Amino acid sequence: MSFQAYIDNIKAKTGKTPADFKKMAETKEFIIDGKINPEIKASEITNWLKEEFELGHGHAMAIYATFKGKTE
Repeated sequence: MSFQAYIDNIKAKTGKTPADFKKMAETKEFIIDGKINPEIKASEITNWLKEEFELGHGHAMAIYATFKGKTE
């Protein structure tokens, strides 16, 4: 599955774009000043995405990749 297919599937399932997830991550202080908080582990972010949005691991990692700067 391509990266864009992951993003498209996430939007279809949740109605949210990577930018929407980034805004939510900022409110949780997972992202500070546009960068991932160095005190936060990747697993904390992916677990949040899995639990709150019922994303699978690969889909949660795709959103995490967007937080790291990978383009849509």
